[in-house]
Amino acid sequence: MTIDTIIRVAARGEGVTADGRHAALAAPGDVLNADGSVTPGPHHQAPPCRHFPTCGGCQLQHLDDASYARFITDRIAGALAAHELETDIRAPILSPPRTRRRASLHAEAKGGRVRLGFAEAGSHAIVDIQECHILAPELFALVAPLRKLLARLGLKRRRADIQMTSCDQGVELLIGASFDGLEAAEAIIAFCQQNNVARFATDDGMGPETRWEPDPVTITLGEVAVPFPPGSFLQATRDGEAALTAAVREAAGQAGTVADLFTGLGTFTLSLAPARVYAAEAGRDAIMSLKAAAGRAGRQVFADHRDLYRRPLTVEELGRFGAVVLDPPRAGARDQAAGLALATTPVIAYVSCNPSSFARDAQIICEGGYRLDWIQPVGQFRWSTHVELAARFSR
Repeated sequence: MTIDTIIRVAARGEGVTADGRHAALAAPGDVLNADGSVTPGPHHQAPPCRHFPTCGGCQLQHLDDASYARFITDRIAGALAAHELETDIRAPILSPPRTRRRASLHAEAKGGRVRLGFAEAGSHAIVDIQECHILAPELFALVAPLRKLLARLGLKRRRADIQMTSCDQGVELLIGASFDGLEAAEAIIAFCQQNNVARFATDDGMGPETRWEPDPVTITLGEVAVPFPPGSFLQATRDGEAALTAAVREAAGQAGTVADLFTGLGTFTLSLAPARVYAAEAGRDAIMSLKAAAGRAGRQVFADHRDLYRRPLTVEELGRFGAVVLDPPRAGARDQAAGLALATTPVIAYVSCNPSSFARDAQIICEGGYRLDWIQPVGQFRWSTHVELAARFSR
């Protein structure tokens, strides 16, 4: 291997040579030529989508599965090394193409037509997608009809954000715009009926307003149907959710009492039965949905509306549980990690969508006497630089 050979992929997706030079859209094994061009190597695949690399929905379609998995592992190992940590990093579990069940798109009315899709990388310009290799079929099937509907409704804002989520009853749409009048209402109803939409909601900045919902929308978590508030967080793919849930259950083991922190709608809470679970979440709608669902299903769940950034669990509270599960936002949970470092909880399951904040918190926890046993990487945002993981700590 020469110094011109790409040996790894950096955090933002560019290839890096042995002597530290960067090359866009390069894969491990490629050769960086003197004129800046790249000669493809054995791990460089032909991107399947016509919109790559312009579309910001993907950054790594030029990598085969082996090099994509290695990128995920390297991201985690690099973050750990920055905090002088190391552990067993398992083989990444990759979600297949066309399985993303949650996505945020953008719409723009310009020049008498509506563009709908992801934003270009590093730009506000919208790629008007005609194909997509990451969206689940039921989401992509709505793109063209929705484009026509927004044009008919006369999208008032030049740009509107659109959240699409595949739920038990079908696809939920939450559109950041308002459409008034009888004609708009009739057009929305006709669109929803023709396309089997589960819920159509709009939000002009004052909160979601449901315009169509023939049946209450739910999402099944841990075999329990949970009411799904408009625009709620959900793991991006069913495969990714299953992988993270399995890792959390493995980490928690046979603990009879578990604290699930940053629980959201209860993705992990409801999978931990028959354990008794204390579930804490700052989002009021989410925790009320979990409370109602757990009550109907007869699950032993105490749902607590609690902002864990302002009021993390104390050392005394943490000591009551046989295991603690936490799945914080990208910023991590520095203050809660400090409490965990001093707690007597036997095991911790930490789910993260940011290797850097995870490694920072992991160092705090390990300095308190815990051992980082293993990490299970999960690549549910296929072909993106977004990395998720689940980890186990033990005393």
